[in-house]
Amino acid sequence: MDNWDEIRTAYQVAQIGTVSGAADALGVHHATVIRHIDALEERLGVKLFQRHARGYTATEAGQDLMQVATTTDDQFAQLEGRIRGHGEGVSGDLVVTSLVMLSPVLTPVLAKFRRENPDLTVRFLTGDRLFRLEYGEAHVAIRAGKAPDQPDNVVQPFMSQSIHLVAAPSYIEQYGAPSGEDDLKNHWFVGNDDRGSRAPFYQWLISKVPHNNIVFRTTDIRSTMDAVRAGAGIGFVSSLVLKSHPELVEVIPPKPDWSGDLWLVTHVDLHRTTKVQAFLSFLKEEAKGWEI
Repeated sequence: MDNWDEIRTAYQVAQIGTVSGAADALGVHHATVIRHIDALEERLGVKLFQRHARGYTATEAGQDLMQVATTTDDQFAQLEGRIRGHGEGVSGDLVVTSLVMLSPVLTPVLAKFRRENPDLTVRFLTGDRLFRLEYGEAHVAIRAGKAPDQPDNVVQPFMSQSIHLVAAPSYIEQYGAPSGEDDLKNHWFVGNDDRGSRAPFYQWLISKVPHNNIVFRTTDIRSTMDAVRAGAGIGFVSSLVLKSHPELVEVIPPKPDWSGDLWLVTHVDLHRTTKVQAFLSFLKEEAKGWEI
């Protein structure tokens, strides 16, 4: 078994008999308890509990699992004590996940925070995958779009991200600039290889130009920006890139629905730890004045 969190959750449910009681004992949301039980039963292929109006009662298979869990509960308690001890200071791993396009501004912040906390190891995870905070895959996530609504996460507004549709001088020289939004269908574009991308500006582009006009397709926004700068086609860049490369030409004014809000997301179990609070405070201070 590779996830002892789920077993420990099941142990608490068996001991207490209710989801709400187990959630209180573990200090998690009741939805987390239900999710752990469902995942454990699916993984084992058996029902561990009978659900009834008064709560949960362990089945025979559940009782067998609880015997194993009981013998390891003391070990879990000792492990928790050691982990909490590490959490009292700014040390160990700090795992932050964000959009790769934030790397130019976020990486210097992470490096500075690491210099000020020499017992820390930074792990900076980028990409489109949503890392699961409830399973400890990251301490802090910076996410774009609609506010995340997972019940056991703490979500704070961070800032807004501005997006621009631009072309390189080499593209303008070869193909000219669009005369307006209606002329976009007569031009070539750089876009995402995944038509299901959640980025609002990509969805807007797909609705405005034929898919065959997207002639250079990438799997991440950093490669997209490089392709636009190389003249491969018209494409989207952030305000940060546009400020760094003033030679890029905006082809139409920005649309409000291209931009999106950014959110700081932490799991409720880790949100108040010294390490997470120290980094969040540091990041918010460093981010003042960012134009992204």
